[in-house]
Amino acid sequence: MSTIIRFGLDLAKSSFAVCGVDAAERVVLRKTMARSELLIFFSTQNRAVIAMESGTGAHHWARSLRAMGHEPRIIDPRFVAPYRRQGRSGKNDTNDAEAICEAAGRPSMRFVPIKSADQQALIMVHRIRSAVVTDHTRTINQLRALLAEFGIVTARGADHFKRQWSEIRQRFAEEIPGLAWESLDALYVELGRMHDRILELDQRLRTFIRDDAAAARLAEVPGIGVVTASALVATVGDGRDFKNGRQFAAWLGLVPSQNSTGGVSRLGHITKRGDRYLRTLLVHGARSELTRTARRTDQRSRWAESLKSRRGWNKTAVALANKHARIAWALLAHHQSYQPN
Repeated sequence: MSTIIRFGLDLAKSSFAVCGVDAAERVVLRKTMARSELLIFFSTQNRAVIAMESGTGAHHWARSLRAMGHEPRIIDPRFVAPYRRQGRSGKNDTNDAEAICEAAGRPSMRFVPIKSADQQALIMVHRIRSAVVTDHTRTINQLRALLAEFGIVTARGADHFKRQWSEIRQRFAEEIPGLAWESLDALYVELGRMHDRILELDQRLRTFIRDDAAAARLAEVPGIGVVTASALVATVGDGRDFKNGRQFAAWLGLVPSQNSTGGVSRLGHITKRGDRYLRTLLVHGARSELTRTARRTDQRSRWAESLKSRRGWNKTAVALANKHARIAWALLAHHQSYQPN
């Protein structure tokens, strides 16, 4: 059998499909194996590129395969989809593995940085925090909706609602039935528990920032706080998987999509590729920073104010998030500290 230079691996919980191609890009291997057989199989293979889609377990398998001397590569499933549809009859594990293998061979393919175990531990804190924040917001909205059923309209925002709660509880104690108050009070107690949980997770992130030099440098950038700085380190590490800051910003989906032809350039909305959570943090941080730029005189603030007057708030927030992403890459890749000027 010809020497296999690249494998496509379709990950699953128990059954894995593998496709291998030789130097002539001919498929010379199609194989399905159990989870327990995967590492045994690759331990007998020559050093090769092993591509897989990002998903549950992908980083674990990538680290294990890299320890064997292979070159694991993780691909966003959206980049694999076009190759899955070309000349293949239906979707199944074997076709998926072949499509992954083909996609990984494209020179322009962008890959997901492989996370270390420490990075995954940190991103786990972020995932849990994000879920708790979502539940916290949902509970507040539910409380506001339930109170509205009794004609009590409260201000929007978590802080406003919490400040109003004790006044509402005293003022309408007799107007709302006791059975309803039992349910409302239980929800408010649960809201307090979630708030305490968020503070606990935030403290973990602050502790990480104090102990990690790269994250501490990122946290000095206006618009990149503790949460965003730790998420950047957890997601991209030292940033060396990207050639420059512009490529990193494009990987995050913070650049406009293009529909150009005949020499006419047409730019649309941002692509929204890459890590949605990290992109959201950067945009929210940029929005917060835009509330302060009018009071500042540094070059970046003047640029933001000029752009805001021409393009509006939202486009400026995305442009500023793009700039923050490129600054973050420079600080990570070159081990530099933030220099405002």
